[in-house]
Amino acid sequence: MKIIKRLLSAFFVMLSLSGFASWDKSDPIDPEINPFNSGGNERNMIVIISDLHLGADLNYAECKNNLPSLEKLLNQIKAAPDVKELVIAGDLLDEWFVPATTDTYQGKVQADFVRRIATANKGVFDVMNSIIQEGKILVTYVPGNHDLTITAANIESVLPGINQARDAALGLGTYSPVDYPAIAIEHGHRYNFFCAPDPISNQDIAPGTIMPPGYFFTRIATLHVIQHNSIPADTLPVVTENISGDESQDLLLKYWNTWEMTAELFPIKNRFDENIIVTNVNGFTGTYSFNDLVPYQSSASGMIDVNLYNGIQDNWEARQTLNNTPIHTTTAEAIDSVNSATYTDYLAKLQYFLNPDSDKRIVVFGHTHEPKIVASESFDNKKCIYANSGTWIDHNPGRTTMNFVVITPQNNDASSQTFVKLYNFENEVVTKMAEDSMRY
Repeated sequence: MKIIKRLLSAFFVMLSLSGFASWDKSDPIDPEINPFNSGGNERNMIVIISDLHLGADLNYAECKNNLPSLEKLLNQIKAAPDVKELVIAGDLLDEWFVPATTDTYQGKVQADFVRRIATANKGVFDVMNSIIQEGKILVTYVPGNHDLTITAANIESVLPGINQARDAALGLGTYSPVDYPAIAIEHGHRYNFFCAPDPISNQDIAPGTIMPPGYFFTRIATLHVIQHNSIPADTLPVVTENISGDESQDLLLKYWNTWEMTAELFPIKNRFDENIIVTNVNGFTGTYSFNDLVPYQSSASGMIDVNLYNGIQDNWEARQTLNNTPIHTTTAEAIDSVNSATYTDYLAKLQYFLNPDSDKRIVVFGHTHEPKIVASESFDNKKCIYANSGTWIDHNPGRTTMNFVVITPQNNDASSQTFVKLYNFENEVVTKMAEDSMRY
């Protein structure tokens, strides 16, 4: 799971412009690394960024110090005569990274929350809106897990005219750029047990909700961050295998293991039976405790049960169907892999390149905050390329931040190649991290 993987790393380890006449000469880019020059005379480049995690309160938002650099890069994209599309591949807005005790909407509604994000990040939104309104570059937004319940209308309210790539299934989207159907861009949370939309669980508690358990995990982890706490105020009761149980009980024990890890790695100053998680989001109206999330046993080696997400261990197959996942994974595999970025990378290959029903040759995910390019092969032995667009959060320990991917499509020349390049913009210097190419 991206959120676990990222926060684990955080605690364990814890364009410049080139010589085009219309560009701002006050901030020159290294002519050897101009990511937005295709070498031709047409707009054909596709720029992908993701995981900006823009928050409504800069006192705890994950992207604060990087905002001026993000604004600068967006201005460079706007000025680049070769850029055709800008794709924001999820987690543009952050409805999850909010301390558990904070009322996310401040007693109001999501529309007000989204407007507060736009105000807190005004410089970035001003540039994005200027790109949209200028009309030379198509700007497309794809939902991520941290903004999976943000409505299309609320996105439109702060980014009027933006193109939104949304699936029929709520909280998801996959986008193929104009004229390039062999390219697929999505956030990548569709395949994660903790982060994929969950329209099945909690319907008796929060009718219509799609919030997965990763939402509550993130609220607890954010509280830990702002408390700067290292000594837990409570301990979880041990849960052991139900000796007379079945596969469902075994899966619920796996689920408990994930929450036990959360309690150990992100200790909070509150006891686990305190009602501290303020919701009023996506159908939830209650205030919940850590214990409400964690499986429990009434007797040693007896029946395992859970309050929130009751039955989640039994509905993963149905969730995948509702979320239009082409190739399903087992529940055990999904729970065991929630904190594995490499598993997410593998799933991109499985769902697209090894899927006989897929014609995609280039796939870009965000979600894991681990920027990379990986060459692969399709089920029929054709070259494919997977890229991860990284993140723009201030702190991404052990990895870079301020990442973006640029795809330059091939032309009709038989020798022309489609290039996929990965960059970062740390210290407002463009650095090429990786690249690959192919013709398809």
